[in-house]
Amino acid sequence: MSAQPILKLRAVGKSYGATRVLKGIDLDVMRGEIVTLIGPSGSGKTTALRCMNFLEPYDEGEVWIKGQLLGYRCTGRTLRDRDSEASVAEVRRPVSMVFQQFNLWPHMSVLDNVAAPLVLAKKMRRADARDKARAALARVGLQHKADVYPARLSGGQQQRVGIARALAIEPEVMLLDEPTSALDPELVEEVLNVIRSLAQDGMTMVMVTHEMSFAATISDKVVFMEAGQIVESGPPAQLFGNSRTPRLQQFLKPWFDRSLSVTAPAGRADSVEQTSGASS
Repeated sequence: MSAQPILKLRAVGKSYGATRVLKGIDLDVMRGEIVTLIGPSGSGKTTALRCMNFLEPYDEGEVWIKGQLLGYRCTGRTLRDRDSEASVAEVRRPVSMVFQQFNLWPHMSVLDNVAAPLVLAKKMRRADARDKARAALARVGLQHKADVYPARLSGGQQQRVGIARALAIEPEVMLLDEPTSALDPELVEEVLNVIRSLAQDGMTMVMVTHEMSFAATISDKVVFMEAGQIVESGPPAQLFGNSRTPRLQQFLKPWFDRSLSVTAPAGRADSVEQTSGASS
């Protein structure tokens, strides 16, 4: 991994009117690292993620991508000047995002859904964009669905198309906002398998998820948020196996209880070992 963060947040704050939803977030994401944000609903996880590529303009602090300030110009003044849209687009070019909802265009084939951002945003020739789109679909195991329309796909397949669309722009960092939250339970695993594969290939990812078992096994760093603040962060073994804060222990307790009740009858030593010590 590089010695410098590829993505860096310093004292990032965000308010909606009088409601302050982010309260001074500090976070470093190193190249090749998988960082997972967990926490209760309303804790600011998705807002933090969206500030990382300026889909939500932050009000305080700084977000840096590959050493470049995102969203604002460094003028040396107390009040910052918002950067131009062209400059924002250039700074966040290494970053792509996968959303909770699939956001596919229903009137376009799978192939054209993936190719469209390359044509519209990157001004790529349509033939070249479609070649890249085919490669991205192959990466998520859906090359055989290139000519199908989204309505003919399962939810899991649609989300995999969403991941292919994010991959097609060849990002250096992927942001994933609860990529399995809109899926039926039986479709979740196919999407998680794609994310596991990307992690094995060294893709840098920041992910918001409620899939605690997945976060525990895939992450290099887990960040627990509540009320717009980072309460605890560290490697999964620390947060899931030896959490320091009572609030995190309380948040994880239902997951531990479910894990133990499911695994104990089958004698799953690995799962029981994973949960032991964290609920004490």
